[in-house]
Amino acid sequence: MDPIITYLLLYIHYLHSQISELLFFLAKHVPLKQWAFDDSNSPKYQKFKIDRFPKIVYFEKQDYLFLIEYFAYKYGKRLKPVQRRNGKSIPGNIVCPRCGATHEYLYDNNGGNGQYQCKVCSLTFNENHHADTPMTFKCPYCGRNLECIKSKSDYFIHKCRNLKCSYYLRNRKKLPADSSHEDLCKYKLHYIFRQPKKDLLKMDRSLFPRWFTGFQYRKNNAYIMGLCLTYHVNLGLSLRKTSQALLDIHNIHVSHTMVANYAKTAAVVIKPFVDTFDYSPSKAFTADETYIKIRGVKAYVWFIMDAVSRSILGYQVSSTRSLKPCIDTMLMAFSKFKEFPKDLLFVADGYPVYPLASSMFKQYTDFDFDVTQVIGLTNDDAVSERFRPLKQIVERANRTFKASYRVKCGFDNPEGATYGVALWVAYYNFLRPHKLYKWKQPLNIVEELSHAKNMPEKWQLLLFLGQKTIADMQLSKVS
Repeated sequence: MDPIITYLLLYIHYLHSQISELLFFLAKHVPLKQWAFDDSNSPKYQKFKIDRFPKIVYFEKQDYLFLIEYFAYKYGKRLKPVQRRNGKSIPGNIVCPRCGATHEYLYDNNGGNGQYQCKVCSLTFNENHHADTPMTFKCPYCGRNLECIKSKSDYFIHKCRNLKCSYYLRNRKKLPADSSHEDLCKYKLHYIFRQPKKDLLKMDRSLFPRWFTGFQYRKNNAYIMGLCLTYHVNLGLSLRKTSQALLDIHNIHVSHTMVANYAKTAAVVIKPFVDTFDYSPSKAFTADETYIKIRGVKAYVWFIMDAVSRSILGYQVSSTRSLKPCIDTMLMAFSKFKEFPKDLLFVADGYPVYPLASSMFKQYTDFDFDVTQVIGLTNDDAVSERFRPLKQIVERANRTFKASYRVKCGFDNPEGATYGVALWVAYYNFLRPHKLYKWKQPLNIVEELSHAKNMPEKWQLLLFLGQKTIADMQLSKVS
């Protein structure tokens, strides 16, 4: 045999042995299954996860006589009353709350302590607390009834307290065996379900405020209003500085109160156009929330952006960091779709309310999507490392918003905060030159705005488009 071929065969055998040793080392010390799409295997991440929906058992009233005849027809054997061999009897006033079976068909389920079981429909109930609730939530892992442990503003929290539940045992194994009770309380080990108190997915979100009437220019005109919005929104001046700039530069006397009224009225008019514009969104969304002050009290602003076009598609102002404003923001963003995509990428931070809202959408609507959570400020897991650039997009928009918000030193009331954010979103989406286009054009091109010569004229055209949208909405409701 040629010595070169012999040498190559020996070298191949040597490489094969080295590869085998490396594979053995990886299989022994490095987990082959990557937790890239499960955040981490660490129990510290359990509190950021939302469990799947429980088994829901609805209470349905039945007739025991019909069930007895049905069993006889199906199985060819008639159901007989309970034969009691211990000499005890069940009071005659006890009947099954589900099927109405009399005491002859009831078992004494716990030795005379007040719990019974129906032989006809297999329902277990107590003497004083009949099982006639509209629905019962059961743990999807062990089948045990969930216990309502806490009531929040928007939902009830139900918990499975079964210490033999497979969900609890699996999470318990992730902790050291000698963990104390205080250490166990730091982690989420039991199955938890959050039941919403009201249907947050079917609320009317297109209502106008009662004080809204329209424009009434007694002393000024639409162009001066455009000047006020340009200084106040585009340049980020406060109300008093806007009033002073109009006086010093244009010799126009407009009080800071009038500037505030102009901004609030313009926000109400422009908001329907911004919310109903055809953005043609992509299949990648990113969401985040930030803090503001309303009368010195902490409040929150929610943003959902298109990660491709960088347009803000959903926004809300809320006094709490709860489920309802998150769902409102999602619904506003999802309304931009003509058909909801099946492979939507939704990137958010580690706040658990996002996957909770996602699970509600899956349960009650056709919006089926998962939330990819980027947790923390450093890339400690594969998900954060891969999707953090998308999360930074909305973080950068938050910093841009805070730059214009900081001069306002907070808002006076929640309504003013809502329309102040709406006015800024209109500026961000349609008027502000963006880095994505080398600061030469805004994110969304509107043909009517492209013919305007300056920024006050663009604000006037935005007001015109908003009025047109309101008229179309009112006409569609009448028809």
